[in-house]
Order: sequence, then structure tokens, then C-alpha cells
Amino acid sequence: MVTTTSADSALRSYYLDAVAEQLNKNVNPFLAAVEQTSSDVWGKDIKKTVVYGLHSGIGAGTEDGDLPSGTGNCYAQFTATLKNLYGKIEISDKAVRASRNDEGAFVDLLNEEMNGLVRSSSFNLGRMLFGDGSGKLAKISTVSGTKYTVDSTKNLMVGMIVDIISDAGSTAAESRTVLTIDRNTKAITLSGESVSTAVNCGLYVQNSRNLEITGLGAIFSDSDTLYGLDRSENGWLNPVIVESVGSLTELAVQTAIDQVEENSGGKINFIVCSWGVRRALYNVLSKYRQCDSIDLVGGSRAITFNGIPVVADRFCPDGTMYLLNTDDFRLHQLCDWQWLEGENGRVLNQIPGKPVYQATLVKYAELMCYRPCGQAMLTGITEK
Repeated sequence: MVTTTSADSALRSYYLDAVAEQLNKNVNPFLAAVEQTSSDVWGKDIKKTVVYGLHSGIGAGTEDGDLPSGTGNCYAQFTATLKNLYGKIEISDKAVRASRNDEGAFVDLLNEEMNGLVRSSSFNLGRMLFGDGSGKLAKISTVSGTKYTVDSTKNLMVGMIVDIISDAGSTAAESRTVLTIDRNTKAITLSGESVSTAVNCGLYVQNSRNLEITGLGAIFSDSDTLYGLDRSENGWLNPVIVESVGSLTELAVQTAIDQVEENSGGKINFIVCSWGVRRALYNVLSKYRQCDSIDLVGGSRAITFNGIPVVADRFCPDGTMYLLNTDDFRLHQLCDWQWLEGENGRVLNQIPGKPVYQATLVKYAELMCYRPCGQAMLTGITEK
């Protein structure tokens, strides 16, 4: 017989490992290529000591002269707060009772809920990897009733619950559901009454403003600080950025790769770009030779540029290509994905005052790049 106790046991013993594997390896190839570690986590923060520059105890001299003086390696400490990542499922008491004597029906119910959780979590985690930590999904340009025109629909999906917040931080509306999306006109409709003050405000996932992981958007931004250090005083925190590329060429890509390797000594081993940029690169490469491909961790397949895998991602900004060294990245975490336990030690608990049970998946993590100067970005690429 199906009970909440047996459902609780299934979530722990059967679903957790499968869900964690999918979220760690199948969200996108970039995340799958980044090592996950629980090292350097101190309480709620990550404190990572990194080495930059060269050891100074090197030199040449005379046969009986002084040996080189040196001060050892150059060290800096990165500091960042672990971000709280959540995913929740809900099952009504009616659904549980309706399938009490039919284990197959209940398994189907749990499977559907878990599949939905994985889809939603994968979407948002994949989006965060390209964000700047602010959680901003889009900017509203016009308002007509409950219809809002935004600058981009790339980060939006029907069913998302969002807040409307100004750049100054004042909240214009909370917990509005995205009802429809017209990606051609970049128009969306939201639940609730019209918010006339929403023009120039941002859309954010509910309660998530400035609480998301530090993605590529932050690493390649013009912010004054990164991981608690001043960029102006630490030039190695600044990646290579090539703007207004226009028509993509092999030379443009290789020049950026060479610049990274010449300046930092790092090796580019992963390229991620928008769909249109990948088509532009494929168009260039296929004119002269057959494009090679490679299998990646997680089961995806990618074309290559001089042996480097090239992956297209839906969340990569238009006209943009990132040239990365995944060895310089780590996803620091307090633990892997776990179920949030209630006071009774169970993961499936009744919502107070409602005939509904809920279970919440949680992970405390933050993305760090140890060598920002070893990464590059090309922008303003003409897409195909």
C-alpha cells in the first residue's frame, strides 16, 4: 500500500542520486566539465587562497655571487558566500489517496513531479551560469495592461514566478506568474493587475535578487570588485575581452586564444557561444575542411575548433563567444544535492493548513574562477 512514509523513503533512496546526477552532469556541458568540491568552505563562506604571477626566486648570477632573492609565490584570497539553491515539489493528499492501492500510478505521479523538478532546476541553474549573480532575467521597456515588452525573453519561461524590481531596489510587484511569451515581439503577460510603474524595472525569479551564483556575467563584467578583491589593484582579475568582432573568422578566435595563453600561461580547453555564433563558426570552418566533433561528459556532442570543443548554450548572450579554461573553475559546495528534512526527520511534509505535501531539494554552492585573466570573451559577433 502506498503511504507518505513509503513515498518519503522513495525520495531518499531512489530519486535523490538520480536527480543529483542529472543536475550535476546534464544541465549543460560547461557545468559538467567543472570540478565540484567541498574544500575551502568555512561556515557560510568560501575562502580560497589562489596563486597569481610567478615565483620570484628565479635569476642568473656569477659563479661566486649572491643567489637570487625571492619572496615566494604571490597569493590572494577569494571570498564569496555560498548561494542557497532550492527546488520544491508538491503532491496533494488527494493524489496520494487516489493511488494508495495502485503503486504503479503513484510511481508515475512521483516520476512526473521529479521530471518537472529536474527541468525547472536545470533551466535555472543553467541560466545562473551565464548571469552576474543579480538574478535579473530581463528589463521591462513598455507596459500595456498585463502585457509587458522586455529586452530579451531568453531567460523566461511560462510558469515562472517573478518579482518586478527597479534598479534602485524598490519592489513594484511580487510573485507574478509568467502566463504567455511571444518571443518574436519580446512581449509577455503576467498574472495580477497591471503595474504601470514597471517601465525600466527588472524581472527577477521570486525572492532571488542578488542571491544567485556568480556566473560568467560577473567574471566578464566591468564591476569594481570580484570575489572581494579590487579589480583596479589586481589586473589579473580582468579577462581578455574583444568587442565589436563583426564577421567571425578563424583568425579572430585564434588571436584571442593566443592572447590568453601569452598573457596568463593558461590553456583554453572549452568554447561556449550562442546558437547563432556556433552557426557562424561552423560556416567558416566547413568552407575549408570537414568539422570534427567530440563526445563530452554528460553525453552531448560538440564540434571542435583546433581540438577545442565548441558548445552552443541557450543562455549565452547573443553574438557572444566565451573562451574558457575549465581547469580554472570550481563549483564549491557545502554538500551535494540533498533533501531538506523537517523536524520529524522526513523529507515529505504537509504544508501547514493545506492538504498538500511538499519536499524541497537544496544545495549550497558557489562558482569560482581562480584565474580570470586566463579566460576570454568575443562580443558583437555577427550571427548566422
